[in-house]
Formats: sequence, structure tokens, C-alpha cells
Amino acid sequence: MSAGTYTPKPGAAPVGRMIAAQAALETRMLLRNGEQLLLTVVIPSLLLVLFSTVDIVDTGDGAAVDFLAPGVLALAVMSTAFTGQAIATGFERRYGVLKRLGASPLPRWALMAAKTLSVLVTEVLQITLLTVIALALGWSPRGNPLSVLLLLLLGTAAFSGLGLLMAGTLKAEATLAAANLVFLLLLVGGGVVVPLDRFPDAARAVLELLPISALSDGLREVLRHGAPMPWDAAAVLTGWAAAGLAAAARCFRWE
Repeated sequence: MSAGTYTPKPGAAPVGRMIAAQAALETRMLLRNGEQLLLTVVIPSLLLVLFSTVDIVDTGDGAAVDFLAPGVLALAVMSTAFTGQAIATGFERRYGVLKRLGASPLPRWALMAAKTLSVLVTEVLQITLLTVIALALGWSPRGNPLSVLLLLLLGTAAFSGLGLLMAGTLKAEATLAAANLVFLLLLVGGGVVVPLDRFPDAARAVLELLPISALSDGLREVLRHGAPMPWDAAAVLTGWAAAGLAAAARCFRWE
């Protein structure tokens, strides 16, 4: 037996492997958290079933599920990329988890990449489940899947930037309260279950500029009406994504 057979080889793992391992950990932690599952899976599913089967809100011509399904998909993206990520990251920052991870061989940009990958994996699970439920309720989606994918990615980037900005600047308790409050306000006023044309014209003009409104209306144009890529909605989401991510990168505090 040679002398160096069991000599260790110290050093960090490849960055790609570290990102994959951290993303898998982040995803498992999310799926084990009952409160996060309530926010990201249970609430959107219940809203879809309830408002599709009970005549509570006038959604216009056609089946209610054809109006509601795109909005609930947008809500699922917001619940994971914004609300869930903001709360989880805010408490990780409070308890010093981010500070310790930032001192590990995992680069800080790679940690954020892992969090983003975890968000995308969770969204795939959410969208798959909600799509199955909507199809069982009689949903008949139309349009180009690539347009839907682009809108979902832009929405994820927009909400992720806002979530990280909130988590990196506010205290954990303030983040918890603010993220849930924003979730509720945008659920009501973001065109998810209540059509924006039910609001006064002045309020509607402002609400249409919100990322949840742009995402839900954009998805609705494609999936309900079979329209081509709604570039006006894409432009709104791109603006929010650029502003949110830039502000998060500049203002995020690791301690």
C-alpha cells in the first residue's frame, strides 16, 4: 500500500455541484414547512376550486375556470418567488444563516442562484398541480406555451427581486408582516380572482402597472384568448424585474 493512498484532497467542490446541493436543500426545507405549503399550494388550489365552482365573482363570458386559472398561476408564482422567498430569506438573515453561508466556500452569487433554482423547482410543482386541478374543472387552455413560459420566467424574476429586496433591508418580523400584507392586497387588487374592469378607471390604471396584474392579464390573454405574446405585459414585468433585482443587489444586507 502506498503512503499517500488515504491522503485527503482538501478544497471546495465544483460550483455547479454546490449550487445543486444547496438548491436541493432549499427545496426540501420549503416542502417540509407547513406554513409555506399553505401559502404556495393550499391557498391557490382552494381559490381555484372555490371560485370555479361557486358563483361568487362575475368573471365575464365563458367558464369561470378559464378566467381564474391564469390568475391563480400568477398567484402561485408570486407566493413562491416573492412571499415565501422573502419570509424564508429574512429569517435566515436574522438567525445568521446567510452570514455563515456567505463565509463558506459557496459564493454569495451561487447562494442566490441556488435560491432561484429552488424557486423554479417549486413553481414547476405548483403549476403542474394547479394545471391538473384546472383541467379537471373543465379548463381549456389555448395559446403558445413558449409565451406562457416567458411570462412565468419574467414574473419569477420580478417577484424574486422584490422579495430579496424586502428580505435584505427589513427586519425579519417586518418582512413577515409586509410580505403577507402585500400578498393579500395583490390577491384582491391584482386581477387574480376579480377582473380589473370591476375597479374605477383611475384605480385600474394604477393596478395594471403592478407585476401581479401584468402577469395574470398576460397569461389570461394567451391562455384564454389564444393571443400572441402580450409584449405590454412583458415590458411591465421586465421593468419590475430590472428595478427589483438591481435594488436588491445594491441594498441587500447579509447581517
